[in-house]
Formats: sequence, C-alpha cells, structure tokens
Amino acid sequence: MTDEPRFAELRRRLGEVEDLRKARQLLQWDLETMMPPAGADVRAEQLGTLARLAHELFVADEVGTLLEELRPYEESLPYDSDEASLVRVTRRDYERAHRVPAELRAEIVRAGAHGIKAWQEARAANDYARFGPALERNLELQGRYVDCLDDGGDRYDVLVAEHEPGLTTVDVERVFEPLKAGLVPLVTGLEPPTGDALEADGGPEVVRGVLRRLGFDGEWGRVDHSVHPFASSFGHGDVRLTTYADGGLRAVYAALHEFGHGLYERGVSPALERTPVGEGASSAVHESQSLLWENLVGRSAPFAGWLAGVLAVDADALYRTVNRVERSLIRVDADPITYSLHIVFRFELERELLAGSLAAADLRDAWNERVAGYLGLDVPDDRRGVLQDIHWADGLMGYFPSYALGHVASVQIWERARADLPGLDEDLGRGEFAPLVDWLREHVHRHGRKFTTLETLERAAGAPFDPEPLLAHVRAKLEETA
Repeated sequence: MTDEPRFAELRRRLGEVEDLRKARQLLQWDLETMMPPAGADVRAEQLGTLARLAHELFVADEVGTLLEELRPYEESLPYDSDEASLVRVTRRDYERAHRVPAELRAEIVRAGAHGIKAWQEARAANDYARFGPALERNLELQGRYVDCLDDGGDRYDVLVAEHEPGLTTVDVERVFEPLKAGLVPLVTGLEPPTGDALEADGGPEVVRGVLRRLGFDGEWGRVDHSVHPFASSFGHGDVRLTTYADGGLRAVYAALHEFGHGLYERGVSPALERTPVGEGASSAVHESQSLLWENLVGRSAPFAGWLAGVLAVDADALYRTVNRVERSLIRVDADPITYSLHIVFRFELERELLAGSLAAADLRDAWNERVAGYLGLDVPDDRRGVLQDIHWADGLMGYFPSYALGHVASVQIWERARADLPGLDEDLGRGEFAPLVDWLREHVHRHGRKFTTLETLERAAGAPFDPEPLLAHVRAKLEETA
C-alpha cells in the first residue's frame, strides 16, 4: 500500500472515531439542556458505551501501524500542511490514548454523567455533602487515569497536557505567579462600586438578535438554555450555544462568551472535518476566543455604544455597568480584573485534590478559605461557593488553568488584531463585526488542532504567554472607570 491509500485509510478510520465522539457529545449536550432528570442513569450507560467504542477504534493496532508507516510521508510534507499535521497530531493523541484502558475511559464518562446529576441535586438543595461521594469517585478515576500516563514528574502534568499539548504545570505557574502578584494588590485595594448598575432586557429574542448581528447564523447555529452556559460543536454545520434563561445583561454576556467558542469551531477549515484536528487547538486557545468577545469586544466603549442602541438604554450607563469592578463570589460573573484570581485558587485546589493532600470532604472549607484569602469575601452558601462550577462534577480536571491562560492570550491576540485592523473601533461602534471575524478565522480558527497551544499563540500574537499585556489592560480599565 502506498502513502496515499494509507493516508486515506487512516482518515476513514479516524472519521468513524469522530462520528462516535460527536454522537457522545450530542447526548452530553442533551443531558445538560433537555433530558428529563429520570433519564440520567441510562444516559450515563449510553455515554460510557460510546466512549468505550470510540476509544477501542482509536487505539486499534491497525491505527498505530498506519501512523508508523506514514511517518516518512509526514516528514516529506511541510510541517503546517493538513496531511502532515493530521498524522503528527493523531500520533500524539494515539500514544497517550493507547496507554489508557478502554473501560477506564468509559467509566470516567459514566461517572461524569452521574456526577452532573449529583451536582444538580446538591445545587438545588444547597448542600455540598450530597455531592461529595460523586466527587470522590471522580477523583479516584482521575487518579487511575493519571497513573496510566504518569512518567515520574508532577502528576498534574498529565492533566495539563490533556488540555494544553506541550505545556506542563511549571509552564502554568510561570504565568500564574506574576499574574497573581500583579492582581492581588489591585483586588485587595478595591473599593465598592458607586451608583446603581443598569438593568436592561436581555431576554431570548434580544440575545438571539445580538448573536445574529455578530454572525451567528441560524442555518448552522442554535441557542438554548442551561444552568451553566456552554458551547458544543457536532460539525461545521451544527454549532450550539447555551446561556441563562433568566435574561438580563448576564445572559447577553454569557452568550457573547459562548459565541466566541462557537465561532471558533465554525471557523475551523471544513477540510479538517471528521478528524482529530478538526476542532480548537486547545482549551486555552478556545478560552482566548470566548474571553476576547466577552471582555475585549463586549466591554469596549464602541461595542457598548452599539449594544446600548439595541437595548434602548444610555450608552455611558451601559459601559459603566459592564465594566463595574467588584469582588464577587461567582466566577462566570466576575469582572476581568478579579476573574483570574478565581482560576488561580481553583488550580491550587485541583492540585491538592489530585495529590491527596486535600480530601473531598474538606474541599468546601478549603474553598471558603481561598475565597477569603484571594478575594476578601465570605461565602454564604454552597451554591455560591464550591457548587458553582460543573467541571468537577463532570470529571473535568485540569481545565481550570486554561481559563486564566486564555485570559492572558486573549489580550495578546486582541492587541495584534487591533494593530492589523486600524478601523476596528469604528467597525464595532457601527455593529460591523465581519472584519474581526475574518481576521480571527485567518489567524486562529482555520488551523484547528494543527498546532500546539504555544505554536498557535505565537502564530496569532507573535509571542508566547505574557501576562503583562493583561495586567496593563486591567490597570487601565481601573483608572478609566474609577
């Protein structure tokens, strides 16, 4: 068999794997949006079965043989070609996945589905103790997963690499330490905001209207509601967002955040569809896109002026409301100044949970202590504390650092886009978003997973992670809105 038939066979096999993965993601989307609560147990089995089948297909010996046989073909092509990138990235994924038993992968997925149900019930009851057993089970499974991939370094490296290929825990700390050093003095010195926040209608039709103007087309996009907003993509022509059902500016800005994720998935080259490279480069790059739209576009004066016209409110009052700086308990509602500190203490807690130095039973108290230490706030209840995020319920560990990394990267990418698009402020003020959408598609989105986190950032922003632009941005915002 020559190279072209081998490559075609590899793509055929990978297409089947991706079909199963997307089917599982669709069931996961339904679990979090429309499924009746009584369906949770059987849904967990369905998700586990699809995860096991996809894993078994992917780690089949035939796939490994094809990847080895295609190594000379890969090396004969330009590094950034679709073909070389597909073989290279698939080999990296295969070498990790091959060390993990299929049944463990299935059990992690099943436990995540059960965990979401337990988390929803615990949130409704405002009682962390009801969630504790599910968290303990997820931690046990994450520990077994790390055992499969641990090469003797920091065990948390396994989870970092899951979401940020090429990065380690030390790399995260190199970004977080100066970020924390710069933000803690700003946050501890914050005075309560003066004046009332603007209230505006952000109901479902308003949210959909804003998204349509941004370029979110109903032919390929869908908007629904969930307890915890998220975005999913099941293909180039099927991108789905959720936001809050209760409306208001909170729903508008949550939709802006998820729009950034959805736009990214929509912008990946269709030539990469049904392959492991046909989605966003990494979690941090994904978060850079959502935070760019939520914070750097959405909280800019030109966009606020345009949005004020849509909402029929005063532009200056809207701008000051969406840029209010206030220490808050809820991560997803946090302003850009305090946001990263919410991530830093979650990163620290995750590492302690994985290492076993913090027990699940003690997480609530540790959480409350970090909130007091980093944000100077008392946590009044579990719903606004340790139960606010869905990630640990779903068995998703190692993702939280990506939020702050993405926050850092968003400003770096934004500054490069502004330099390349000198009329960007005027475009935003007119509600013209196509130039920015096109720039992001060209410099970030179309490449999918062809490149690592750092490669993607350096191509888009011209530099590796650098927290200083973010720190400069938040200092300027504080001075402007004081």
